[in-house]
Amino acid sequence: MSSRSSHYPEHSHPHQPHRHGHAPIRRPAAPAAAVRQPPRSSSAYVIAHAGKQLRIGPVIFWIVVGTVTVLGAWSAATATYFTFRDDVLTRLLARQAEMQYSYEDRIAELRARIDRTTSRQLLDQEQFEQKLDQIVQRQATLDQRTAALGTLPENTVTGSVKPAARSLTERLFGKSKPAPLPENDAAPGRQSGLMPRLGTKPLKLAKGANVNDTIAGIQASLDQVEQRQMAMLTAAEGSYDARIRRMKGLVSDLGLSLARLEVGTPRGGVGGPYVPVKLNGHGGAFEQQLSRVNVSRVQLDHLSKTLAQVPYRTPVLGEIELSSGFGVRSDPFLGRPAMHTGLDFRASTGDPVRATANGRVVSAGWAGGYGRMVEIDHGNGLSTRYGHMSRINVKVGEQIHIGQVVGEVGSTGRSTGPHLHYETRIDGEAVDPQRFLRAGARYAAAR
Repeated sequence: MSSRSSHYPEHSHPHQPHRHGHAPIRRPAAPAAAVRQPPRSSSAYVIAHAGKQLRIGPVIFWIVVGTVTVLGAWSAATATYFTFRDDVLTRLLARQAEMQYSYEDRIAELRARIDRTTSRQLLDQEQFEQKLDQIVQRQATLDQRTAALGTLPENTVTGSVKPAARSLTERLFGKSKPAPLPENDAAPGRQSGLMPRLGTKPLKLAKGANVNDTIAGIQASLDQVEQRQMAMLTAAEGSYDARIRRMKGLVSDLGLSLARLEVGTPRGGVGGPYVPVKLNGHGGAFEQQLSRVNVSRVQLDHLSKTLAQVPYRTPVLGEIELSSGFGVRSDPFLGRPAMHTGLDFRASTGDPVRATANGRVVSAGWAGGYGRMVEIDHGNGLSTRYGHMSRINVKVGEQIHIGQVVGEVGSTGRSTGPHLHYETRIDGEAVDPQRFLRAGARYAAAR
């Protein structure tokens, strides 16, 4: 901006005529200092261009300067942005991709964790169901074993007067049944079907209870039941074997032939094809022992029936008091030595006289010096006689059982007072009855 002087054209004097044909008269220019300049303001800015001037104030000037500066800065920033835009976008995209990958990895990890948890739960559930099935099968097996043990009664055929037979369970545990399994709690849902005794009422877990602990408790209870069953079976086997030994010992003490006694034992109405017994060699310890017990039970039953034909019991109840023994004695009527073929049991008139073994009545009536007498044939050459009775309650041909009353004590025939004359005979020959009674006493004491 600058201040420039103006050029003023020459004007012809109005009163001076033009001189045609003559050069104009030039006046000398006034000195520059003499030219008058317009007043210049100190705060104004003048822009001159092509002979034109533009005067602007300071406010507008600085506005224009500021605008130009801002535009320049904006242009520089825009240029910088476009220059580095690719790098920024690349970084932004990379950061966004990194965040996306991180989220995807996190999601994948969570999914994998969920899958592992689900797989573990499925595996735990499968294992639990397997354990539950094993418990159910084991419980069913134990129930079958209990039923098998219930078929092992206490055989009392050889006793003279004994109460009704009790089952082995009652014998070992008393009248009360074995205690059931403790009612352990079960898990909810599928696990709530777990019941110690396979009942229909589901159980619930207590607060904080563990399913594994519950199953372990039930298995421990089943172990106790199994141990109890094995103990029962072992006791049964021991009892059967001991009784078999005692029975064979009784026959041996009597000097009798067991084979002959077994052959002569009445069988009754039985029969069927012969099928040999096959011991279960592939089963568990319980099954094998049960097979042995069953064989022993059959043998014991056979021996019991055989010994039921042997008269080793007493013909009267209560305290036994002999008034005369077997052998040579002084005849009560003649006072001379005579053979006494039996035992005289002191008793009161009317006391019951009981059969000492199973058999059949071959004589019932008056028999000379015997008075009223009953003779019973027990088979295998064994027979017994009951004399001097006041009354006879049986008849010839009647089948007699152990302890059955055959008559009443009296004093008929050659008798000095109420007593029972009792004889034991082998193949028709009288033998000392005490031989049988003492063997019977030892057998009874060993039971």
